[in-house]
Amino acid sequence: MSHADEAARAAERVARESYGRLVAFLAARTRDVAGAEDALGEAFAAALRLWPRDGVPDNPDAWLLTVARRRQTDSLRRRQTRHAGEDHLQLIADEIEAAAEDGDALPDRRLSLMFACAHPAIERGMRAPLILQTILGLTAIDIAAAFLIPPATMGQRLVRAKARIREAGIPFAVPDKEELPGRLEAVLDAIYAAYTKGWNELGEAATPELADEAIWLARLVASLLPEEPEAKGMLSLMLYTTSRNPARRGPGGAFVPLDQQDTALWERELIVLAESLLREASAAGPSGRYQLEAAIQSAHVARRLGGANTWPAIVALYDHLLRLTNSPVIVLNRAVAIAELEGPEVALAAIAPLAEDRRMADYQPYWAARGHLMARAGRKDEAHEAFSVAIGLTTDPAVRHYLQGQLARLADG
Repeated sequence: MSHADEAARAAERVARESYGRLVAFLAARTRDVAGAEDALGEAFAAALRLWPRDGVPDNPDAWLLTVARRRQTDSLRRRQTRHAGEDHLQLIADEIEAAAEDGDALPDRRLSLMFACAHPAIERGMRAPLILQTILGLTAIDIAAAFLIPPATMGQRLVRAKARIREAGIPFAVPDKEELPGRLEAVLDAIYAAYTKGWNELGEAATPELADEAIWLARLVASLLPEEPEAKGMLSLMLYTTSRNPARRGPGGAFVPLDQQDTALWERELIVLAESLLREASAAGPSGRYQLEAAIQSAHVARRLGGANTWPAIVALYDHLLRLTNSPVIVLNRAVAIAELEGPEVALAAIAPLAEDRRMADYQPYWAARGHLMARAGRKDEAHEAFSVAIGLTTDPAVRHYLQGQLARLADG
């Protein structure tokens, strides 16, 4: 491997593992998230330029932090008058310099930054997307896909939200107990959106480390806020789905749907831990979205491992979840469950209103589920159309191959 390749890989690794930690630390004192991102971006650019020549430093995090600190303080000096800002600038520089000398001691301010992004001064719909970009470095395009919003619109809103943190002087701190419920939701939504992105992508665009990072953040939130049942509910949900990772691909990397997975490959220790967390969450207070979704996964486990007919319970849980969220994704998932109880035509009637929802036009799971339901109902032409659209929207080659197999079965009758 060439020095340039080695340097590029080192920079990519640090970006994956430390981006959010470095941004959170750089922004904690200035409250300038965009400025911290810009400074860190310049530091990464410098790394790609200098590391191939000078070698990768022993402590890449500290190197990046030092370079970013210089860029950040230069930018601050340009914006502040010398007399009004000099003491503040020196305090920031001294703190970051000390941290850079011992990268292992760098305080983790990510949780504080997440709650700053979830402050009431930030537009409600932008709190979770803002966390995704600042903590995990996701692009506006990735975030827009997760929240079914046009990328250009998402980018503009993210810029405004970052400016709002600085303008409003929002503190980087976990809020008091009475303020927590209104802000915890956005934090959990962001962590779970990152998890689903990392968990769903197993093809060439796979980002499994993103799912691992999300689980780490979920564990952090659940441990720091042990009295919050939804934090435990979300972690339980993530562990249920993670437990199936070894069974999601067959020989040669073929996609394996849930009902065809070899349950002997499921990681039972994760399932036991998920069950324990769900019980604790359920005993601590009223069921929220993540507790309900975890309960649905628990019902699937009981169905697959114990042979119990849990479809009625699954539909009932989706009914409750739909009343709570009014989400088109829940409408879709509920319809798939209804098909197991009342048949595909009833399920198709349940998702009929989604055809008018513009967000579904590019939502691959909608077209895949519609294709399956149409095929089960014997409506071959409509199934063919839906599967064709789903194939066009699929980025994972294994899933694309699976859907092409569904099309072939239609042709074979």
